Amino acid sequence: MEEEPARGPDVSDNIGVVIIGRNEGERLLNCIQSLQSDCNKLVYVDSNSTDGSVEAARKLGVEVVELDMSVRFTAARARNAGYKHLTTLYPALEYVQFVDGDCRVDKNWIETAEHFLRVNPDFVVACGRRREIFPDRSIYNKLCDFEWNTPVGEAKACGGDFMIAVKAFDQVGGFNPSLIAGEEPELCIRLRRQGYKIMRLDAEMTLHDANITKFGQWWKRNVRAGFAFAEGAYLYGRDTEKYRVQEVRRIWIWALLLPLCLLVLSVLHPVFALGFLLYPLQVFRLAFRQGKDRFAWQYAFFNLLGKFPELQGSLRFWAGILFRAKSGIIEYK
Repeated sequence: MEEEPARGPDVSDNIGVVIIGRNEGERLLNCIQSLQSDCNKLVYVDSNSTDGSVEAARKLGVEVVELDMSVRFTAARARNAGYKHLTTLYPALEYVQFVDGDCRVDKNWIETAEHFLRVNPDFVVACGRRREIFPDRSIYNKLCDFEWNTPVGEAKACGGDFMIAVKAFDQVGGFNPSLIAGEEPELCIRLRRQGYKIMRLDAEMTLHDANITKFGQWWKRNVRAGFAFAEGAYLYGRDTEKYRVQEVRRIWIWALLLPLCLLVLSVLHPVFALGFLLYPLQVFRLAFRQGKDRFAWQYAFFNLLGKFPELQGSLRFWAGILFRAKSGIIEYK
């Protein structure tokens, strides 16, 4: 990668921001205010909020796009709508930052990401460290914070917060609006097929407020993940990369095939019930790989338990394929 040159034009001249959200309340205001000192080209896409988010965003001087909710909603569709509005207003933009409305953007992130992309033209997506703002409020928030802690360096995909070069986004046609989850990794697959690269920088990017305090929320979030894994494998699993195939295989083994086989065998002879000891052994194995602190055990337990809601999401996807029915968005908040 090239050495960093002297700073070019002001960041705000060539960067715009797309924020999406629904009923984010104070979190949306914090998100907008965290960006306004670095960029004055902001578009907020609202999906039928009832908490005054639209009016609050407009009071802060932000352009607002209100989605037509009579058309099937997806986050991908919202991001595309925001991008279209933003680049129509400012056709000279070179980079766009996407961010979820429940996140606050680090004061140095916009400049850091733009600087990296400008001096490394082979890379068209930059993302950084997303952290949970209240990781100790619940075990579910802490699990999210752990999930965001991915390796630094060239990556295959990004999450919902990232900066992208406009030319690359246009070339691949933006997000796939039919996807109800996993739209960012799918976008990155198409970018990589065009020879572009994605970088996860060793830099603070956003503070995220998952606000998951109930088991049912965690369960639904994993249902959504299972749906995304199944759809990703369906679309790209036959390629050389075998996208999401390994995740789907683990879901089906641990949440369906293994327990079903053990139940059937246990009917034939009670000794086969000992096979269920594979589950605590798997928790032990996963915890040992992560470390020996208390959270390693919590992570391992929920990692394995999560295979069951993921199976639910996977079955939901395949039911949609079988009956040719489109699934609605899976919300956990």
